[in-house]
Amino acid sequence: MKKIGIIICGRYQSCGGGKCLRAVEERVGGFSIYPKDEEIKVVGYSYCGGCPGGNIEYVPEEMKKNGAEVIHLATGLVVGYPPCPRIRQFKEFIENHYNLKVVIGTHPIPLKYFEAHSKLSHWNNMRMEDIAGHLMKEDKEIMKAYN
Repeated sequence: MKKIGIIICGRYQSCGGGKCLRAVEERVGGFSIYPKDEEIKVVGYSYCGGCPGGNIEYVPEEMKKNGAEVIHLATGLVVGYPPCPRIRQFKEFIENHYNLKVVIGTHPIPLKYFEAHSKLSHWNNMRMEDIAGHLMKEDKEIMKAYN
């Protein structure tokens, strides 16, 4: 069994997590890295604390105490507008301070957001392909299903 924590963007702090939990079950998006026969248990779900991400310093510790082996930074940090400018720092801090693997992404990028962001210069300037390329290579029909 793989135990994970999910950290979402503060802009969406009231999100119920439906797309993320659906993606866990369907093994798509950021969860496509896990074998379909491996059970995934979500042991923590919280938000970053809002800009500049104050909860990043504390929330992973609680998740780790609950058994988290991996922290997923939610897809909303990638495709919210604008994308989170601190996502790389969050990943580096969690991996180095808590010795936890960090995966960028939870649910697949909804196709409508992918198409909109792909046309914007900031997407290329932030080099989102480098940190979330696996989300951008998702089958377009799956992305459409997450619109």
